[in-house]
Amino acid sequence: MANDTLSAGAAGTVPLPARTMPAPPDKLRLGGLTALVIGSMIGSGVFSLPQNMAAGAAPLAIVIGWAITGVGMLALATVYQRLSMAKPDLDAGPYAYAKAGFGPFIGFNSAWGYWISAWVGNVSYAVVVFSALSFFFPAFGEGNTWQAVLGASIVLWIIHALILSGVRQAALVNLVTTIAKIAPIALFIVVVALAFRANIFTLDFTGAATKGLGSVLTQVKSTMLVTLWVFIGIEGASVVSGRAERRRDIGAATIAGFLITLALYALVSVLSLGIMSQSNLAALKNPSMAGVLAHVVGPWGAALIDIALTISVFGAFLSWTVLAAEIPFVASRDGTMPRFFGQANAKGSPTLSLWVTNGLVQLFLIITLFANSTYQALFSIASVAILVPYIFSGAYSLKLALAGEAGAQRSDMLIGAVATVYGLWLVYAAGPAYLFMAAILYAPGVIFYLWARGEQKARLFHPFEALLAVLLIAAGVAAAWLMYTGAINPLS
Repeated sequence: MANDTLSAGAAGTVPLPARTMPAPPDKLRLGGLTALVIGSMIGSGVFSLPQNMAAGAAPLAIVIGWAITGVGMLALATVYQRLSMAKPDLDAGPYAYAKAGFGPFIGFNSAWGYWISAWVGNVSYAVVVFSALSFFFPAFGEGNTWQAVLGASIVLWIIHALILSGVRQAALVNLVTTIAKIAPIALFIVVVALAFRANIFTLDFTGAATKGLGSVLTQVKSTMLVTLWVFIGIEGASVVSGRAERRRDIGAATIAGFLITLALYALVSVLSLGIMSQSNLAALKNPSMAGVLAHVVGPWGAALIDIALTISVFGAFLSWTVLAAEIPFVASRDGTMPRFFGQANAKGSPTLSLWVTNGLVQLFLIITLFANSTYQALFSIASVAILVPYIFSGAYSLKLALAGEAGAQRSDMLIGAVATVYGLWLVYAAGPAYLFMAAILYAPGVIFYLWARGEQKARLFHPFEALLAVLLIAAGVAAAWLMYTGAINPLS
């Protein structure tokens, strides 16, 4: 990213104005990249898995949900692994692949959606960490009191200052916090495994005797956004691929990070079902791991998990602030986003992109005071927003395989198809309320797309892209009206 021009795939090269040129960026090695992937995925979600999964599903559906997610996310991880080697000229993977495969407007929306998901996810992190701290300081409530918002704001701007000091320094801090948060999760798994009771696990195994759960298919659908949320970040090494010391480390970090986190997540979720019944797990306050461990060892277990959550979310908050700022920064440098996002300081940190991103996080933190936004509502919106870049990453891999691109393997076609179908299944599972909310957040992006295209003096839309833009704006307006009238309220 320190060259005067950057490859933009099908879009060609775009000169960079002198004022946006950073110093050569710090390079990340395999350990730092793997920690970034794991640190991005293991945030707050794992600590709330027992309740979040049990809220709408019995053990059978939860096991099926993990099986579907394991296959789908492994396919997506493999897509990022292989594309990082097959297309070394495409940095910031998720949006770059969409742009190369399906044109500038799809590429822009993939970058925009990823960015939205990242900073909305950071708001959810802030809510859940201060909800956990209410164990020690009751004034923080559910994480959306004025005391909690003030505390979250202080943490936000500390992280902001750390990233401005350099991405490599931030990655080293993330490595330490990643190790620190895995240890208590591993302890939880060992303790709960020893206390596991098969008779509790098999009690109403299908959920047929529990009112309100619905069919097994309905239950499985209820787990999908939860499992997606905890795996968001699987593309972390691909996003910062331009900062990798060795290209092959990107794929290795992606697969290693996925396998480690899949094992941890599935064990936390499934083993908890052998400690408390589905209905009792569903009634727990988040972070529900605290309630499960306290049930086994007493109050000190809850305190341990709350402390671990605080460390974990700080690391994830840091990782995702890096990723959130990196996407518009890199996208501005090939003409996908407006040029002002491309400003950097002497350390190579994306300054203006970081200020805009954290400014939006701060705004939404204030909104939580008035909307009483819950952690689950926020992470559901963040999960839906990221589906566009995920779907088109898989579709690009499939497109290359179908075209017989040099170096493509037969298995690439199957892997790309599975990743794409998995993304479309998640759209179906999300339901209309969160899709409408995502439309509200996507629609304003059309303005920034037009801004960027104007700077490049490029054609604004092809006919199909123009139709997509009109439909997106119409969906955003309709969703805003439905929210205004109270017909939908995903933020409650």
